[in-house]
Amino acid sequence: MANLKDIRDRIKSVKSIQQVTSAMRMVAAAKLRRAQERMEQARPYEQRLQEVINNLLPDVNQDMLDLLQVREVKRVGYLIVTSDRGLAGAFNTNVIKKVESEIEEIGKKNTDLFCIGRKGRDHFKKRDYSVVLEYVEFWNELDFPHAVTFGESIISHFLSGQVDEIRVVYNWFKNLGMQELRVEKLLPLYYEGDKNHFGDHIYEPSKKEIVESLIPRHLNVEMWKYLLESFASEMAARMVAMENATENAGEMIQSLQLQFNKARQASITTEMLEIVGGAEALAK
Repeated sequence: MANLKDIRDRIKSVKSIQQVTSAMRMVAAAKLRRAQERMEQARPYEQRLQEVINNLLPDVNQDMLDLLQVREVKRVGYLIVTSDRGLAGAFNTNVIKKVESEIEEIGKKNTDLFCIGRKGRDHFKKRDYSVVLEYVEFWNELDFPHAVTFGESIISHFLSGQVDEIRVVYNWFKNLGMQELRVEKLLPLYYEGDKNHFGDHIYEPSKKEIVESLIPRHLNVEMWKYLLESFASEMAARMVAMENATENAGEMIQSLQLQFNKARQASITTEMLEIVGGAEALAK
């Protein structure tokens, strides 16, 4: 059995960790409220714009805009959205495992990676994946211009013909205790439904002007959605992870305290037996 000093030191150490995890939980909860508000404000706009694009694409010629041209898929670009820091449960691990399984089917040599967040960037760089773009240390100042900047770099990579398709792997915020891992195709844009369903449309201004205006805006909003959803999911995952860690630390403290009490009682009992034994020896 460990001596009293060792157990006392362990209790002190666990209490210090518990204070840290409790503080991190409160910080994550405060950030989550702000992130969730921004995410919920952006969702209706993104969904409505998506509906407009879906109504527009069936009546648009793919040659009208380079972003609409469907090519034979020989090389795929993956936009990977992770966090800069850990201690968020399986938030980053789920994204990384999903990307690795996707790349395994396509082939490592046939992919380019665009990494948003330090965790994904570090993981894939250490394993010699083709990381062509990386963006880190911006989450605390996250704003719409970040989405525009990231989007322009990724879109230019597609337009230059370096990749034939771009997919996005990110966490979608479902609720406080659950994040949904999603894989979506960002480029090229195309409509898979019945093209005769919508009938004829009259465009004002011209169809080309509408397409050239809406498609880039749509892509910027989609990029903004990925960042907002991922950031809110990260804060929710970290809050839950730190809450569980705080509770586990409390249970460990109780177990160590019980172990400390047992050791102290055994020590007291031993001392009493020694005193009694010494007294009997003196009496004889």
